[in-house]
Amino acid sequence: MNISYNWLKEYVNFDLTPDEVAEALTSIGLETGGVEEVQTIKGGLEGIVIGEVLTCEPHPNSDHMHVTTVNLGQGEPVQIVCGAANVAAGQKVVVATLGTKLYDGEECFTIKKSKLRGVESMGMICAEDEIGIGTSHEGIIVLPADAVPGTPAKDYFNIKSEYVLEVDITPNRADACSHYGVARDLYAYLIQNGKQATLKRPSVEAFKVDNHDLDIDVEVENTEACPRYAGVSIKGVTVKESPEWLQNKLRLIGVRPINNIVDITNYILHAYGQPLHCFDADKIKGGKIVVKTVAEGTAFVTLDEVERKLSDRDLMICNTEEPMCIAGVFGGLDSGTTEQTVDVFLESAYFNPTWVRKTARRHGLSTDSSFRFERGIDPNGTIYALKEAALLVQELAGGTISSEIKDNYPAPTADFTVELNYEKVHSLIGKTLPVETIKSIVTSLEMKIVNETPEGLTLQVPPYRVDVQRDCDVVEDILRIYGYNNVEIPTTLKSSLTTKGEVDYSQKLQNLISEQLVGCGFNEILNNSLTAAAYYEASETYKNENLVYLMNPLSNDLNVMRQTLLFGGLESIQHNANRKNADLKFFEFGNCYFYNAEKKNPEKVLAAYTEEYHLGLWVTGKRVSNSWAHPDENSNVYELKAYVLNIFTRLGLSFGNVVFGNLTNDIYSTAISVHTRGGKLLATFGIISKKIQKAFDIDNEVYYAEINWKELMKAIKSAKVNFKELSKFPAVKRDLALLIDKNVQFAEIEKIAYETEKKLLKEVELFDVYEGKNLEAGKKSYAVSFLLQDESATLNDKQIDKIMSKLIANLENKLGAKLR
Repeated sequence: MNISYNWLKEYVNFDLTPDEVAEALTSIGLETGGVEEVQTIKGGLEGIVIGEVLTCEPHPNSDHMHVTTVNLGQGEPVQIVCGAANVAAGQKVVVATLGTKLYDGEECFTIKKSKLRGVESMGMICAEDEIGIGTSHEGIIVLPADAVPGTPAKDYFNIKSEYVLEVDITPNRADACSHYGVARDLYAYLIQNGKQATLKRPSVEAFKVDNHDLDIDVEVENTEACPRYAGVSIKGVTVKESPEWLQNKLRLIGVRPINNIVDITNYILHAYGQPLHCFDADKIKGGKIVVKTVAEGTAFVTLDEVERKLSDRDLMICNTEEPMCIAGVFGGLDSGTTEQTVDVFLESAYFNPTWVRKTARRHGLSTDSSFRFERGIDPNGTIYALKEAALLVQELAGGTISSEIKDNYPAPTADFTVELNYEKVHSLIGKTLPVETIKSIVTSLEMKIVNETPEGLTLQVPPYRVDVQRDCDVVEDILRIYGYNNVEIPTTLKSSLTTKGEVDYSQKLQNLISEQLVGCGFNEILNNSLTAAAYYEASETYKNENLVYLMNPLSNDLNVMRQTLLFGGLESIQHNANRKNADLKFFEFGNCYFYNAEKKNPEKVLAAYTEEYHLGLWVTGKRVSNSWAHPDENSNVYELKAYVLNIFTRLGLSFGNVVFGNLTNDIYSTAISVHTRGGKLLATFGIISKKIQKAFDIDNEVYYAEINWKELMKAIKSAKVNFKELSKFPAVKRDLALLIDKNVQFAEIEKIAYETEKKLLKEVELFDVYEGKNLEAGKKSYAVSFLLQDESATLNDKQIDKIMSKLIANLENKLGAKLR
């Protein structure tokens, strides 16, 4: 939010520089990102001076130009060719000298020495719009006779530099979404730091009702959505351009001036944080405002000329026949003020933040008004803002106040009562503060002390402080005004011994595996747990009914909690591939979330929800590229398999305790699943389906593995990874060529082998597969290598033959294998 330095000074007096103000605001929780020096007129009229036209003769080669000599207050007069009809000798004018930069919107041009129709011109005599002090282009500016030649135009027109502070307002600080709100905090800071300061705002005592010629009734049907609604009528206004001071104030903070009525409502919003809306009174049919909801699907055209379908939960400002405005969010196309407007109705209201937020999200709208209403404005500040606006309308647009203020406020919002205990203040802050300091700070923040005891205070906190409703909130306010840096760091550390639990063990292993993966060339990524429900549409593996939906999503792209890490990683791959970085290896640790309607229990709200911690691996692109020592080589699924098995090995998972199997689903085109003997899914890995790759516009194949880290931790709970000395005795390798059915997988052979010989069999490897001629139909040949080793003695032929015979017999019996 942009805050004007000089505008701030209208509410609180201080002698701090703009940078000091930025530092002060940051120290009290209103982080100020930067301070920018700006001018109310772009370029600050640099290089423009007051001149006197000494002579003015017709241009010899033009019927409308004049050749003038102009005294610029120093040196010889200069010759300037001017095309304005009203230029004449003896005038005091505004001259842009050579080298001056003039601006037309975002465009800039420089005044240079030139020839116009053959006559040399050494500058430019300017009109209002050419230097930015007005909009007229009917002729050059003619100044009073007492203007002194040579005077810089910025001094003559009193153009001063202004400073704009970029204040980052956190969502809980709705009270600071205005210049007066920031001034309140700055005032408290100044008082705490021993500076003399006063906080003030303009008086509205001059407000009075002139007549009752335009009495518009107000009826609020939905008081939940609209706890307070106020308005007043003004007759006989003139809608026109705002005066310079108002336009400059708005331009300075990035608001485009429109007309005096609209500019006043924007001024009040940025001055006091109270959104206003101004209706053309002639368009309020039936002479009555009705605040209510309308039927589901009602069509309504907003100011941006878009027709929207309303919900029955959208609060609308209506007349007796039709809606005119979406309350707190956006005005209607046909109800606002125009240049033809003569009578207006000013609205100042407090709308329920939840209603406004849901409506704004529903229609994809975000305005300055909705931004403030969503966070909670001051329900007791509506009348002051309405009176201030009405007085400004009278001052800038004329007219008479033609009705009493209609204030519908059936249940006034009470102050928040907070019991503040001194001991808790000292405990939370970590320092004992003097009681008088505490009282001074809460008083400067407009909290009322209604009772005082030796133990603490009873406070009434104004409703505009929606973030201060508990004693710890008050302590936070006290601390930020007292100054975080004023709390000394303790010289002693108080701690207690703790034992490491399962979470600590898991995190230690996460770090271990992360280092292992980084050593293999992986990069760690971190994606949002929120994702788009569209990713899960028509998915059989991750069903829509198992999604955890957000009640108030920020957008359709972030409306559910993820069921898998897959899609976030594919987004990262897509982002990198689009920037010519397609050879990637990623890993991510993160939670996945699931909903099971069958477990829904009214007494246990969370029973239907589960959360699992997963590890995802993504490999895509080339494994080797642009190497002098090795030809380019694409990554493949076996490379990914090696990474997964290395993780299992490093964590001490015994492959004899897991079951590998084929996996077929809509996520992978080819994949393997890994289960425990008890049937718990530990991991899946394989090649992502073409359909999903196409949806993400990824050209290269993506190899993906997802490990259920929570289940893996259970599976290795009793496993120990110990150092083991290399055997001094030689290993023996035996190869078998097995003829087996085509549907038999190597994993089945491996499983039977390890079950047959658990002690001496160290490795089982497949080194050749043959299918084709000279084999029976439906058969294939596997060449399998078996590595045997005894760590305490050298194996003899008898032992080896016995083991191999037993292996062959089990393979024949269980798989129907035959030796070739």
